[in-house]
Amino acid sequence: MRPTHAKDHPATAPPCPVAVAEAPVPSLPRGPVADGGTGDGTTEAWPAAGGPLPTGSAEVRQIDADVPGAVGRMLDHVLAERLHHARLADPLFAEELAERVARFTLEGGKRTRAQLVWWASRACAGRDPASAAAALRIGGALELLQTCALVHDDVMDRAVLRRGRPALHTDLADRYADRVGAERFGQSAAVLAGDLALAWADDLVVETPLAPTTAVVVRRLWSDMRTEMVAGQYLDVQGQITAARSLSRALRAARLKSALYTVERPLTLGAAVAGADEATLRRLRDAGRCVGLAFQLRDDLDDVFGGPRETGKACGGDIREGKPTYLVAVARARAEAAGDGAAFAVLERWLGDAALTERGLDEVRDVLIATGARATVETTIDRLAAQGLGHFDRARLDPEGTGPLRGLLLAAAGARPGQDGAARLRPAHDPCGTRPRGTEGTGR
Repeated sequence: MRPTHAKDHPATAPPCPVAVAEAPVPSLPRGPVADGGTGDGTTEAWPAAGGPLPTGSAEVRQIDADVPGAVGRMLDHVLAERLHHARLADPLFAEELAERVARFTLEGGKRTRAQLVWWASRACAGRDPASAAAALRIGGALELLQTCALVHDDVMDRAVLRRGRPALHTDLADRYADRVGAERFGQSAAVLAGDLALAWADDLVVETPLAPTTAVVVRRLWSDMRTEMVAGQYLDVQGQITAARSLSRALRAARLKSALYTVERPLTLGAAVAGADEATLRRLRDAGRCVGLAFQLRDDLDDVFGGPRETGKACGGDIREGKPTYLVAVARARAEAAGDGAAFAVLERWLGDAALTERGLDEVRDVLIATGARATVETTIDRLAAQGLGHFDRARLDPEGTGPLRGLLLAAAGARPGQDGAARLRPAHDPCGTRPRGTEGTGR
């Protein structure tokens, strides 16, 4: 699915163009990890022998120093148990599919969503081991959901790279390259891999111990998020086939397919497991909606003007696939309004052309700059960041988690340097649609 343009970017990746080479396959644990170790015979300084979840307030604060590491250890423990059952079901299935799903998840990027869950919980005074354990597990479930999204996304986009390595469907096709239909097999198997990751994610949420009222809120948020992701992805692919590229539709698809799932839902899930009140949930929801949309718009820019070092994928994938992004919608609207037939023709020529060349991509870039679309999106990102952080700063949060959470939101928003100071001012434009009625121009 494309909800992800929240990509987990690798620390390093080869420059564009990239030669696809098969990545080495690291070993995975062969059974349940019962001692809080890494699954390969080594152990971490934390957690203690009881397992990968905190049992005291001191351990909760230890996690603060390395949230991605703690999420990784928890996932290592959970996925070892899942792989054990997969091998009981069928050894071939476990080796070729389940282990790839586990490996893809364990090798994830910055674990932004899981970090947002953790720090939202901490900012809502989540100090006790039970809420901390729940935050880790829900964060891990989001990592598995991200695996599902990215694997399906790559199939639909026909992408050959992910995180600078062969995409899962490409890797599986290469395994059977000497067989007729290997490419189709790889795609089909990747769909199943994504389904398996989604099933494991749901299992992790359902099996997380929660108070009855908290469980109702968390599971409703989780259910809504999954539906929103699919709705946004459908708008995305339907927009490709129908060439529907209006500004309003592009923003709506971006909100559904990425903004909600990337930032808003992780924030509210973290707050929910800590038992936050409705006012706090609302502030964090509004902050997350704005920041999440800024994240998606930045990702759209990076797809065209960045490269594999930033995105882990080939340059210009959205243009090649004809994605109805807000960036393209702005360029088309401006070219049409100005009567710029040449610019409009370039967009018509290359959008959705699978044979897009580097020269063609350069022509598209020139149009996006000349029409002012790139500058417009940059400005919109800054406004969204300011509005989102404004919502955040008005929430009543615990100082222990507020600073790290605010830093995560600022990084996710992808605003240009110097924009943070504007976050306390309500922008005149409300691109994420969170302003209460009757407050226009009041600064409230």
